Amino acid sequence: MELNIQKDKQALGKAAGTKTAQLIRNAIEQNDKANIILATGTSQFQTLQQLVKEDIDWSKVVMFHLDEYIGMPVTHPASFRKYLKERFLDQVAPLNAYFLINGENNAEQERQHLNERIRQYPIDVALVGIGENGHLAFNDPPADFNTEDPYLIVNLDEKCRLQQMGEGWFTTLEDVPAQAISMSVKQIMKSAHIICSVPDSRKAQAIKDSVEQPVSPLYPASILQEHPSCGLYLDEASAALLTPALK
Repeated sequence: MELNIQKDKQALGKAAGTKTAQLIRNAIEQNDKANIILATGTSQFQTLQQLVKEDIDWSKVVMFHLDEYIGMPVTHPASFRKYLKERFLDQVAPLNAYFLINGENNAEQERQHLNERIRQYPIDVALVGIGENGHLAFNDPPADFNTEDPYLIVNLDEKCRLQQMGEGWFTTLEDVPAQAISMSVKQIMKSAHIICSVPDSRKAQAIKDSVEQPVSPLYPASILQEHPSCGLYLDEASAALLTPALK
């Protein structure tokens, strides 16, 4: 895991988005195609803003995304499908293909469909974040580090759901869905490169745990320590609790 600490979230997003674009272009140059994973949530705003500005042949890119609530209509402000359509897909030239998670109807059928699809596309670059509870995608602690299934149906813990409410996506805790379809930890770790963008002071303890604690399902994002090419992009606020020698 390589730390990249920027002054603020704008600088973080520019650095992370620029690096992501470089990795995508490299994959296209080497393989004439690139397969990517995109994350959502407030942590990804600035990174995606930079990425859509980059010069990339999007017709050679296939996109998957990390997670989506079960029972969430695409018209809901918190829908991650809506998020990616508005903040990414509508901002770039048409992709070769993209696979958005539809959790509205039969979640198990959708999960199996996604599992079949993503097995056909080795991932070159994955964009991820880290939750306030240390989760990676919606793999809340204690996370399953062992399952081989690319996508899982998961239960969201209260801290995770409180974060979604606190970020303004929902009015009350009861409004936050209790389940989601989430990419598994093992599938994320199969990506050739991972760019992890994590701004804001509310993530500082999760960052400290993810970087300084031993790798453990209790700190799901700590698994990124074991990835051979993971860039962790922080701002000064999210990096505030790290041991000074690491900064």
